[in-house]
Amino acid sequence: MSKPAVPLQPGDLRHRGLLWVTALSGAGLAAYVAWMGYSYYRLPLIQRPFHEMHAAFKPAGRIGLRLGMLSLFLFACIYLYPLRKRIPLLQRIGKTRRWLDFHVLLGLTVPLIVTLHASLKLHGLIGLAYWIMMAIVVSGIAGRYLYAQIPRTVTAAEVSLQDLTAQADSLSAELEQQKVFPPGELSSAVALPDRREVEEMPLLVALASMTAQDLRRPFRVAALRRRLLTPAERILTLGGLRASGHADLETVLAAVRSQSWLLAKILFLKRAGEVFHLWHVVHRPFSYSFALIVAAHITLVLLMGYF
Repeated sequence: MSKPAVPLQPGDLRHRGLLWVTALSGAGLAAYVAWMGYSYYRLPLIQRPFHEMHAAFKPAGRIGLRLGMLSLFLFACIYLYPLRKRIPLLQRIGKTRRWLDFHVLLGLTVPLIVTLHASLKLHGLIGLAYWIMMAIVVSGIAGRYLYAQIPRTVTAAEVSLQDLTAQADSLSAELEQQKVFPPGELSSAVALPDRREVEEMPLLVALASMTAQDLRRPFRVAALRRRLLTPAERILTLGGLRASGHADLETVLAAVRSQSWLLAKILFLKRAGEVFHLWHVVHRPFSYSFALIVAAHITLVLLMGYF
C-alpha cells in the first residue's frame, strides 16, 4: 500500500534487521522441520505409528515437544504487546509501532510452528484451538491494515485532521507547479468517492472501498508512468509498476502517491476509526478464548506426564 515516505528514525534500520532475522529464522526453522519430516507428515494418520520417525515427530515426541515449547514461548511473546498497554515498565521500552511489528510477525510465525507441533493432526481440542488461532491470524492481518489507515506520528499519537489536510494542500500546491504532465491529467490518480457517500456507507462497505483505493493506487500511478515511457521502458518497468530512470517523472509520481494516500486517509479517517473499534470487539474474544484453550492443553499435557 502506498503512503508518504517517512524519514528513518534512529534505530529503524536495526529494527528492520531484527524483523528480517526473526522472520527468516521462523520460516527457515519451519521449512527445515517440514523437509526433515516430509516422509512422516505425508502419511495418513493411521500409518504414522509404524514410521521410523514417529517417536520424534509426533506431538509428544522429541521434536514435537520442542516445537510445542517454542510455540508456547512465541505465544507468550505475542501477548506482551497488549500487556504493554497496561504495564508502565513495558511502555518505556521501544515504540508502539515496533512492538506491533513484532506482534504481527510472531502472529504469522506461530501457526507454522504449531502446525508442525501438531504434526497436522487438527482434531478435537487441538483442532478447535488451531482454527481459532487461524481466525485470530486473519483478524490480526485485518487489524494491522486498519491500524495503518489511521495516520500516526512517530510517537504513535494520531495525526489531527488539520495536519493531514495541511500536508495534502502542500502536495497539491507542489503538483500544480509540475511541468511533466498537462494540467488536469493527474486527477485520475487521486479520484475518490464523494464524502457524503462514504459517510453513508455501511462499515463493511466502507472497509471494502478503502481497501479498493489502496489496491488501485499503484496501478493508477503505473498508468500515469506509462504515458511518458517508450515501449522498451514499459517492458523494463513491468508496465509502469516499477520506477523508471526519469528523475523528474518519478518526483512527480512520488508526490501523486503521497497526495492520493493522504486524501484517502482524510476521506476515510472517521470510518476507519469506527471499523478499528469494531475489530477490537471481535479480535479480543478470539484471543482470550485461544489462551484458555492453550492453558487447558498444557494442563492436560502435564497431567499425562509428558514432561
